[in-house]
Amino acid sequence: MKVVLLEDLPGKGKAGEIKEVSKGYARHFLLPRGLALVATPAVMKQVESRLEKERLEENIDREKLVELAQQIEGKEIRFKARMGAGERLFGSITAADIAEELSQAIGSVVDKKKIDIGESLRKTGSYEVAVKLASDLNPQITVVIEEEKETETGSEKKVEKKAEKKAKKKTEKKTEKKVEKEKEKEKEKEKEKEKEKD
Repeated sequence: MKVVLLEDLPGKGKAGEIKEVSKGYARHFLLPRGLALVATPAVMKQVESRLEKERLEENIDREKLVELAQQIEGKEIRFKARMGAGERLFGSITAADIAEELSQAIGSVVDKKKIDIGESLRKTGSYEVAVKLASDLNPQITVVIEEEKETETGSEKKVEKKAEKKAKKKTEKKTEKKVEKEKEKEKEKEKEKEKEKD
């Protein structure tokens, strides 16, 4: 089945290309997700005009991306994280964490999908991370992960949080019990009304 790709698909082709794919792949994956359309002359014309508009917009966006790449290049982002067992972090630093910190550092939004770290960072140290803004724009940043020193105030906060959670659970249980009692009373009233009717 011939389809026109609407988006770049790794291993399949780029947007605007006409590709021969199996019917099942087209019907169950590409078409429902809006990644491709069945190749007809009308569709091909629509796709060509759409791609031309996107190319024009891309040229404008390209200038902005070059400026953004210059801002990002060489930036150093620091994280403080608690240590777990075996010199590993308690948790991990993900692409989303890096994107959020980088966005705050440069004052412009960076999508987490553009951060190329492979796997989450789980150890302290310094890491070189690429930010894929475009196929040929990959500025490098340095991500430094340091061990967070626990202070007395940190442990006090933990105790306070635990106490707050316990109090919250108690109030939730009390309200649940009240609601249950009210429901039981309503049921009893309904039973009494039914008895009176009989």
